[in-house]
Amino acid sequence: MAKEVAGQIKLQIKGGAANPSPPVGPALGSKGINIMEFCKQFNARTQDKAGKILPVVITYYADKSFDFVVKTPPVAIQLLEITKQKSGSAEPNRKKVAEITWDQVKTVAEDKMVDLNCFTLESAMKMVAGTARSMGIAVKGTFPINN
Repeated sequence: MAKEVAGQIKLQIKGGAANPSPPVGPALGSKGINIMEFCKQFNARTQDKAGKILPVVITYYADKSFDFVVKTPPVAIQLLEITKQKSGSAEPNRKKVAEITWDQVKTVAEDKMVDLNCFTLESAMKMVAGTARSMGIAVKGTFPINN
C-alpha cells in the first residue's frame, strides 16, 4: 500500500550545510517533519557539493515520513561561478558584466539537462543563453548549428 502524500516543500539549501535554523527549520517544523533527520540525510547526500546552492524537493507523507530529491544548481548560480561575478547586471540590456563562450553554455546545459523541460541539447543551450542574457552576460560567437 502506497503512503498518502500530504504535500511538497521546495527549498534551496547550500550543499552539506543544512541546519535547523531558518529557512529549513520553520518550513519543515510547521509540517511536522523531523528536522534533524532531514538535515543529517541531506548533508550526507550532498557533502561532495559543499557550498553550492542546491534546490531540493521534499515530499512529506501523512505519517510524518519524507523523501527528498536533490536537483542540480540553478543556471544563474552556475553562470555566476563561471564568470566569477557576485551578481548579474542591474541593467542587463545596457550594462554587460561578463562574456561567456558557447562551449561554456554547452557545459552548463549538459549539466542542467536532467532538470530542464526540453529534449535536445540545442534547446537547452538556448535556455541557458537566455538566462545569461537576462543577467547581463554576453554570449560570444554564433550559435553552433549541428547539421
